[in-house]
Amino acid sequence: MQRDHKVFDLIQKENERQENGIELIASENFASRQVMEAMGTVLTNKYAEGLPGRRYYGGCEVVDEIEDLARERAKELFGASWVNVQPHSGAQANAAVMLAVLKPGDTILGFDLSHGGHLTHGSPVNFSGKLYRPSFYGVEKETGMVNYDHVEEIAKKEKPRLIICGASAYSREWDYERLREIADEVDALLMADIAHPAGLIARGLLDDPLEFCHIVTTTTHKTLRGPRGGMIMMGDDFDNPFGLKTPKGNIRKMSALLDSGVFPGTQGGPLEHVIAAKAVAFGEALTDEYMDYIIQVKKNAAVMAKRFMEKGYDVISGGTDNHLMLIDLRSKGEITGKEAENALIKADVTINKNMVPFDTRSPFVTSGIRVGTAAVTTRGMKESDMEKIVDLIDEVLANIDNEDKIRDVKEFVNSWMKKFPLYK
Repeated sequence: MQRDHKVFDLIQKENERQENGIELIASENFASRQVMEAMGTVLTNKYAEGLPGRRYYGGCEVVDEIEDLARERAKELFGASWVNVQPHSGAQANAAVMLAVLKPGDTILGFDLSHGGHLTHGSPVNFSGKLYRPSFYGVEKETGMVNYDHVEEIAKKEKPRLIICGASAYSREWDYERLREIADEVDALLMADIAHPAGLIARGLLDDPLEFCHIVTTTTHKTLRGPRGGMIMMGDDFDNPFGLKTPKGNIRKMSALLDSGVFPGTQGGPLEHVIAAKAVAFGEALTDEYMDYIIQVKKNAAVMAKRFMEKGYDVISGGTDNHLMLIDLRSKGEITGKEAENALIKADVTINKNMVPFDTRSPFVTSGIRVGTAAVTTRGMKESDMEKIVDLIDEVLANIDNEDKIRDVKEFVNSWMKKFPLYK
């Protein structure tokens, strides 16, 4: 068969873009060669609706072993009692959970998207805001942090069936124990969406939500550095308030309900080639090498946040506990997030515009940017490199209308990145 040069030439262009630039989008990372190799195998040919040992198709003996391996490694990595590794994405995982435990019109209490939450936490443009009745909590204007007493007040008023914690642009630790107390007080389920800090949580660098949350969802890329995908987990201690008569410590009935939320509830055949890549990534995340990596991710983020503040930028909440930070550009005048993103792209520094708490601009313009250290740490960059990156960003934003200055930064970035080859 003739090679499709158009497609593969474009893939090569994207490879060069990743190799030559500085990747700071907090939700992105670089998967290993063996993770990518697993995705490009004959497993993509196999339909396997259902669960291992209970498929709707024949010939699933091998993919059953692969999916079981992925599940066992995930359990070991997170200390979970039950997992489902089939969700195609974090959004799919959240959709499956909500389908399983909610009825249309039920109230959910989620973290406000404009304060750092996620679309699937109740945004009116998302299924979560269309099928269910959304209510929200956010951060305090003075601190940039969640006030749990305020969360409790809202929960008592709204009486949600499901409380969601976790975020896409919140840099601080979560008090899962306090949130569980709130959930128990109003007879709600508590779900943690740890899509962003999953790698830090897995290796004990952040608090473990499985100890207090009924359900935990995550993506398998970002800080986990695996393939793009999702996962649902539960811990040992499950006490369900919705009349399922599930005894404490027995999660069988709830796991069956969540399994049905994935298939047949929201998905058909699982992507067994991606599940194989998840198994590879979980195996990598269990190694000492990954532990060194994820420690460095957190160190790099702390240094980067500190450097931004030294340069006069307003880092929301005054720092970070994880791998990312949210920066309010209003401390630097009239520059918007959109303008910052576009200028930095010209310099081959990739970030994303992002709304900040109490933003006065639209989601398409924004007053802020979001920055993360997972991808640059994968390339081997350390604390001193983070300071240099911030200096480069500041140079671009201080000369946002100077094409020559931006071109100079781009040339420096391209030359500098040769010292940190992506795939040796």
